[in-house]
Amino acid sequence: MSLHRVSSMGSYEHVRGSSPARSEHRKMSFNPVGTWVPPAAKEDPVGAFEVPKTRRLGMMPPIVRGKQSLISSIVQVAAAVVYCLFAAGVVFGYAALKPILVREGVYGEYCPDSAGTRCYEQEIRLNLMFTTAAVATNVCALPVGTVLDRYGPRVCGLTGSLFLAIGAVFFAFASQLPFDGYIPGYLFLALGGPFVFISSFQLSNTFPRHSGLILALLTGAFDSSSAIFLFYRLIYNASNYTFSPQRFFLVYLIVPFCISLAQIFLMPKQSYKTVGELVTHAEDPSNDIRPTDQHISDESRLARLREERRQHREGVVSEITSLLGHKGEEGDKQTQAEERKKRISGVWGALHGQSAFQQIKSPWFILITLFTVIQMVRINYFVATIRTQYQHLLSDDEEAVQVNNVFDIALPLGGVAAIPMIGLVLDNTSTPFVLALLVSVATGIGILGVLPYLWAAYANIVLFVLYRPLYYTAVSDYAAKVFGFHTFGKVYGLIICLAGILNFFQSALDALTHKKFHGDPVPVNVALLVVALVVGVVLVGFVWYKSQKLGRDRLEDEAEGATESLMPEGNGEMVNEEMVNGER
Repeated sequence: MSLHRVSSMGSYEHVRGSSPARSEHRKMSFNPVGTWVPPAAKEDPVGAFEVPKTRRLGMMPPIVRGKQSLISSIVQVAAAVVYCLFAAGVVFGYAALKPILVREGVYGEYCPDSAGTRCYEQEIRLNLMFTTAAVATNVCALPVGTVLDRYGPRVCGLTGSLFLAIGAVFFAFASQLPFDGYIPGYLFLALGGPFVFISSFQLSNTFPRHSGLILALLTGAFDSSSAIFLFYRLIYNASNYTFSPQRFFLVYLIVPFCISLAQIFLMPKQSYKTVGELVTHAEDPSNDIRPTDQHISDESRLARLREERRQHREGVVSEITSLLGHKGEEGDKQTQAEERKKRISGVWGALHGQSAFQQIKSPWFILITLFTVIQMVRINYFVATIRTQYQHLLSDDEEAVQVNNVFDIALPLGGVAAIPMIGLVLDNTSTPFVLALLVSVATGIGILGVLPYLWAAYANIVLFVLYRPLYYTAVSDYAAKVFGFHTFGKVYGLIICLAGILNFFQSALDALTHKKFHGDPVPVNVALLVVALVVGVVLVGFVWYKSQKLGRDRLEDEAEGATESLMPEGNGEMVNEEMVNGER
């Protein structure tokens, strides 16, 4: 999973007078396969500082957010952060849960002669459980986007809580079921996370000027949720191994129950809209005409209603401008900051305006997809096999357990600690530099991962836990800047979906490590390192070359625009500015 970086304010400044072809100002959809809601079913957008106009008893006029509404919005954001902390990415705490499952004898029937120690068949089966969950988490982006866009965040969140409950029940009673309940149980836990997490993104629009902070809190909650199984393992050990997985997952049912209550009684039914969407809707004169107008025979009443609607539209724009300060110096600074980020990236708008099919055929898509697939396989392979890898590399079970314990703590902490760094890197450096940084760090991780030293193991963990959130965020940032928001759902969803499906290759790597190389992870890690380095170098080289070309084209366009800039005369005709200056 990953969080795409979207500013709720960034789309406001240029909405007025912007061309429809400019993809960066279109509505950003969470639906990778398009919006299927028929026009008649769509509702007016609801701003964070308004109450919904559609009620069971008719249309209610919007009001500026009062104290009670402000408190409600704060509570919504706080609740989302808390339940994402307990549910969004719990399956990625697999490294902490795995020792418990081994001790409890899960899949122990595959190793009748192992005398309580882990064997190859059990290892493969347990890792398959995690691999299936990791694949589902990424592929799930497709249905999550569809449900969210069509039915809203409440239905999406309730669906996620249902999946979490099903997964907890399966896992709690897996040992008593006539079939393997562990894999479907972990699968449903994985499916529930994205439904709960992604449906919370829209809450960043409750406070547009602080949308970045809200997204950072949600991202931090997602990364920290992997610590749930770490805390369970600590309780399990402290209870002298009596707090069984069944008891834990029965207690865990409290989480989906509380999420359901929050969705029903606290969270909005429809997504909060971005500032750009509200302004676009408010400035559209066609919104003054409603289907119900045909039932009004009194022309004066109809004219009065449409005038009230026009005044309301203009009032919404005025309220937004006043609340955000976009008429003053602060608004100018915000605009300049957004434009600066676009210039620095070097690739902004590379394929904006093209169809999704045209973008998917391009090297921009093919190379980033190959890079994403390889890196995701490496990441999940390391998470699933860290203890067994270091048991072989260090030839010391106690040191391997120690490394595993440090990793369990560092993984959620690293995700939170990396948030400020990620923002600084992505906002202040070019996309070619970001990609080069990813390739360099990934190469460093690969080198450290094959060294048989304890210090190398700890250094590897530090780099890994910082690299993982940077990698996920950088890929979504690349997709937004290169492909644009109009096709973001389709293109980025396809990248993550393909990467998720191909994660099943991880099972083949497990089998290769244990059967062909007798538990030695070095050959597989070296192969992954080489392939990732080659693809990464090609990707960085291509993007750097294209960014240079885009930069030259942009300078030529600016020079041509300066030369050919026009200004109006009193009679409404356009004349060249240089000619006017010359006559003076």
